[in-house]
Amino acid sequence: MPTALVVDPRPPAGAGDDRPIALFDSGFGGLTVARAVIDLLPEENTVYVGDTGRYPYGSRPLEEVADFAHQITRHLVDDLGAKLVIVACNTAAAAALGALRAAAGVPVVGVIEPGARSLVAATRSGRIGVIGTVGTVGSGAYQKAVAATGAPVELTAAACPGFVEFVERDETRSEQVHVLAERLLAPIVTADVDTLLLGCTHYPYLARTISDVMGRDVVLVSSADETAFEVRHLLGAEGGPAARAPGGEAPVRRFLSSGDVDWFRDLGSRLLGPELATVERAPWG
Repeated sequence: MPTALVVDPRPPAGAGDDRPIALFDSGFGGLTVARAVIDLLPEENTVYVGDTGRYPYGSRPLEEVADFAHQITRHLVDDLGAKLVIVACNTAAAAALGALRAAAGVPVVGVIEPGARSLVAATRSGRIGVIGTVGTVGSGAYQKAVAATGAPVELTAAACPGFVEFVERDETRSEQVHVLAERLLAPIVTADVDTLLLGCTHYPYLARTISDVMGRDVVLVSSADETAFEVRHLLGAEGGPAARAPGGEAPVRRFLSSGDVDWFRDLGSRLLGPELATVERAPWG
């Protein structure tokens, strides 16, 4: 008996498709990627999930983070109709990106590969560094991604536990975070790198402190812009905005949090900008 052909009723993602681009992170860090996507693809609808009820991910077992990532991705695709998912969290990307790509049914983009490409492109000396959460650095994901570029570089990686919590408390310029940065970044300083990848989407909010510790000659690289460029490429959107209904309605920006929605709105709007005006509660919150 012939096997029945199952046809996916969803149209392929691309320009002219007004389903939203979806992003998720453990909290606020992925808003750096959301900002880059909104700026590069301003006509696209977007939906962002901050899993603040279960943050931080960095110290959790990767198997647990992978379960969270699958749950959120299913919600974004099956319930919210996402045409593409950005795993805007380095720890979640390290834990589950390959499995998510196999299971989601839509393109899934991580932040690790774009960040690694940008890192090796920016170095002058070949001595490069990456900082991230314990989970991300321990997974070896950045080490593998840098090696996959084939660039002749020397990589030093360091975990920075505590950075995410300072960002989530909106303490990005305190004396305490500066002291912590001096201690955690010491191996990177000793390695005399000329380029440093901020391998957690929270870390760009600490860029001034990190730059003070590393020195002004060290180039800090964020994966947010490179990730947005990859999304544009995947959607085939170069020069072609998403479709809009008659009347030219403004793009829809949805934000969900699994934790305190008022806190997410107040801090998130300061980090992202005016697009983050209202926040919905995630169904597992």
